[in-house]
Amino acid sequence: MGSTRTTLHLTHEMQNEDRYVLVPFEVPAGVDSVEVRISYDRDAAVIDLGCEGAAGWRGWSGGARTEYVIRPDDATPGYLPGRPEAGQWAVVLGVHRLPEGGAPVQVEVLMPAEGGIDHGPEAVPVTRAIRGSDRGLPAADGLRWYAGDFHAHTLHSDGRESISGLASLGVQAGLDFLSVTDHNTTSHHAHLRPVGDRHGITLLPGQEVTTHRGHANAFGDIGWIDFRRPAQTWVDEVERRGGVLSVNHPISGDCSWLHPLERRPRAIELWHSTWYRELIDTAPFAYHALWPAGATLLGGADFHMRSQGVGPGTPTTWVAAEDPSAEAILAGVAAGRTAIMGGLKQREGLTVPDLLTAPVLLRLDGDVVAIDADGLVLVDGLGARRMVRGDRVSFDADPATGPYYLLHPDRQIAALCA
Repeated sequence: MGSTRTTLHLTHEMQNEDRYVLVPFEVPAGVDSVEVRISYDRDAAVIDLGCEGAAGWRGWSGGARTEYVIRPDDATPGYLPGRPEAGQWAVVLGVHRLPEGGAPVQVEVLMPAEGGIDHGPEAVPVTRAIRGSDRGLPAADGLRWYAGDFHAHTLHSDGRESISGLASLGVQAGLDFLSVTDHNTTSHHAHLRPVGDRHGITLLPGQEVTTHRGHANAFGDIGWIDFRRPAQTWVDEVERRGGVLSVNHPISGDCSWLHPLERRPRAIELWHSTWYRELIDTAPFAYHALWPAGATLLGGADFHMRSQGVGPGTPTTWVAAEDPSAEAILAGVAAGRTAIMGGLKQREGLTVPDLLTAPVLLRLDGDVVAIDADGLVLVDGLGARRMVRGDRVSFDADPATGPYYLLHPDRQIAALCA
């Protein structure tokens, strides 16, 4: 009981050996709660923060926090609640960025905890104005196209919105579903269904498996995936547990995908919101050309905070599913029934999807169908081009020559599908 303080000097040599430095501490029997605080020069360095319990992983907050509290019935967002089990625990320090000469960091452990826990403000449910599925896009018998987003963050990692705040933004955007993919944690999963039910939107369980060599989203309530293990184990373990893994923003700055893989996952986040910076960029298609045929294509806004200006659903991923439940949406993804739409509008400083009128490209009965795309150009993966004439036009489209995409006359991409 009481507190302990440890001061380390993190160096580039330590980072080179292992980016995840463990600071062990002993939890005696009978401890009711644990609090960890770290302090360092945050202007000079970025040190991620996590927790390994005696019985397994307890959570991660990356560089977003410098403290966390774990109590029997509650925990800081990003961490799992539960009475601390006796045994050796460890503060996990992720050495992300250091100045020349390294950086000192002080680690303090308090038992019992003294600090409070803040889950952020509870958003009041808003009246829904539109719902993407009301557009009634053509679908196979027994299916309906639902509109959503497969990449968003909350206070459970480095987002600025509570889960209810994110849900409210999804409802305002007209989305049927929204996947919550906080970094290296599943602490948000227990909250998703009740919050989603309260706001009238399906919140899909996800986690962004995050390293300095690339990120991947693991979808499904499948338990925590250890980001410290080789990326191939993420692919294999997610598939074994019945989830879906997608490689995220594979060509995005210092978050590009660098991990070697012998077997690729079934999905790829082909349209990340960074594509909006230059919608004539063909780099995503160049990366897709390296992927095995038949990949499921996903889009993600990667929403973190309102100030970034990119709101949930931009781009929009449509999924053909039996119903809007999390299970049915993920089954649609696993079956490859997805399409991505880029059309957006601006509202109160955020982009929102133009769900009811923007051009859409869907796969239906072996063809691709261009909806509300009169005057656009249909292009396939081999570069063949065909004009779209009409508001609903079907084209023969061999999946082996995908992806298929719609271009505006100025060459900006509007929509795509496999």
